[in-house]
Amino acid sequence: MNIQLLVIGKTDKTHIKTGIEEYVKRINRYCKFEIKIIKDIKNSKKMSESVQKKLEGEKIIAEVSTSDQMVLLDEKGKQTNSKDFAVFLNKTLVSGAKNLIFVIGGPYGFSEEVYKRANAKISLSKMTFSHQLVRIIFAEQLYRAFSILNNEPYHHD
Repeated sequence: MNIQLLVIGKTDKTHIKTGIEEYVKRINRYCKFEIKIIKDIKNSKKMSESVQKKLEGEKIIAEVSTSDQMVLLDEKGKQTNSKDFAVFLNKTLVSGAKNLIFVIGGPYGFSEEVYKRANAKISLSKMTFSHQLVRIIFAEQLYRAFSILNNEPYHHD
C-alpha cells in the first residue's frame, strides 16, 4: 500500500522540515510514504473563509481518485490513542486499498465536498496545532503505528 500525506502549502520552518524528513525516511522502511504539497491559494487573504475552503477543497478532491481511502486529520474527527490508530492503520492496510491518503486542510478546515468524500476523520488532539506542526506530529504517529504493528520497541505503555 502507498500512503500519502496531502497538505496545503509548503513548510517554511527548517526544524520542522528536518523532523518530517526523518520520519518520512523511517516510514519508508514499512511502505511507500510521501508528502504531497498543494500550492496555497493565491490572494487568499482577500477571500472569505468559505471561498477559500471551497477552492482548497477542489484542489484536494482533484488529487484523490475514487478508489483511494481518504482520511481527514480534523478537529471534528474521532479521538484515538496510538495503539488504536495502529489498529485502524492495520485494518486499512489489509482492506485491499491501494492508496491511503491522509489530508491536512488549510487554516479554516475542509469544505463540505471534502467531508462528503472522506472515508474517515481522525483528530490528533483536542488542542489546536499549527498546520506546519501537525505534519511532524502526524508523521511521528504514523511511524509509531508501524512500530507497534511490527512489535518494535519504540512505543511504551
